Amino acid sequence: MATAMSSNAISRGGLVGSKSAFAGRSIRSTARRATSTSSNRKLVVKAESEPLLVRAVKGEPVDRAPAWMMRQAGRYQAAYRELAKKHPSFRERSENTDLIVEITLQPWKSFKCDGLILFSDILTPLAAFGVDFDIDDDKGPILEKPITDAEGLKVLHPIELDQLHYVGESLSILRKEVGPDYAVLGFVGSPWTLATYIVEGKGSRIYKNIKCMMYEQPETLKAILSHTATQLAEYICYQIEAGAQVVQIFDSWGGQLTPLDWEVYSKPYIQMMVDVVKKRHPDTPLTLYANGSGGLLERMKTTGVDCIGLDWTVDAADGRARLGDDISLQGNVDPIVLFSNEKTIEEAVRRTTQAAKATTGNARHVLNLGHGVLVGTPEENVAHFFECARQAKY
Repeated sequence: MATAMSSNAISRGGLVGSKSAFAGRSIRSTARRATSTSSNRKLVVKAESEPLLVRAVKGEPVDRAPAWMMRQAGRYQAAYRELAKKHPSFRERSENTDLIVEITLQPWKSFKCDGLILFSDILTPLAAFGVDFDIDDDKGPILEKPITDAEGLKVLHPIELDQLHYVGESLSILRKEVGPDYAVLGFVGSPWTLATYIVEGKGSRIYKNIKCMMYEQPETLKAILSHTATQLAEYICYQIEAGAQVVQIFDSWGGQLTPLDWEVYSKPYIQMMVDVVKKRHPDTPLTLYANGSGGLLERMKTTGVDCIGLDWTVDAADGRARLGDDISLQGNVDPIVLFSNEKTIEEAVRRTTQAAKATTGNARHVLNLGHGVLVGTPEENVAHFFECARQAKY
């Protein structure tokens, strides 16, 4: 699941290189098989046979808004908490193919959500291109050697997808597990968001180090961003070739930049990724979500993605008016609503699905929260949210 939402919880993910149930396999041959399968046999699927969520993001006719939730698998579920007792390390849970699949399927088995987002982390690919880190289950990510100057760039290298074999394996298994009616989603962090960890060395509230680098060593920062974007583009393609039907880009800390700085230090590098992916996988939709993005919406649209995720601070109707009817929207119920009563949840779902749909043509809306599911959210309220979504016909 995407945990890219808070400075600690966002970045919690598996380190590359730890032992997993698949450690004895030929990782290189696994990656080769995934790549060759994609390049030699491109899946051509009729629109009517694609999952509801994929059709909605593509702007095709649907009778209701499909629904999934950011941070969909996680600590709010009793099943996850029980599993975590047996496997207390987040690294283990996010690097072991069997555990990734089991955790990703937990909310789907409970709620039959329309989309399943891979249980993983935005930092997962870092070590595969030269940035080592560790995970403290309480403090979050820790990078002992953050990159603070041009000398530090020497550690960076092209991404070694073999090290991420458990990601590809899990996506392929999930596609088979859920069948043709449910969408499997992959995800990555944006170059800017990953760079905050690469430079800061941990989660931050004020991003002083990376912003000082932005002002004092802009070329060094741009080198980090460019390298990260290039490697993440390959990682996105790898996920698609393994089975991801939609990929979400989390620009989680994009809202920490001024709009003008976002144009320089985030947008171009998102566009770099999008351009590569669209050239190689033009039929796979991409969604861009940025927390605190009310001042960025129009700029986000120009990155070339297919769908814009709205956080809960943006009125869905305003978001639709600002972005127009030629792009899909995702979101954006306030996560706190799920701590309320059934009537409040019903009203929030109804209001959001009506406000976010396109005013002309097909609806182009995916129902979601405007942020991740919060710890302590009652599972019965999550279940009611999805039931309301199924009943909210256009």
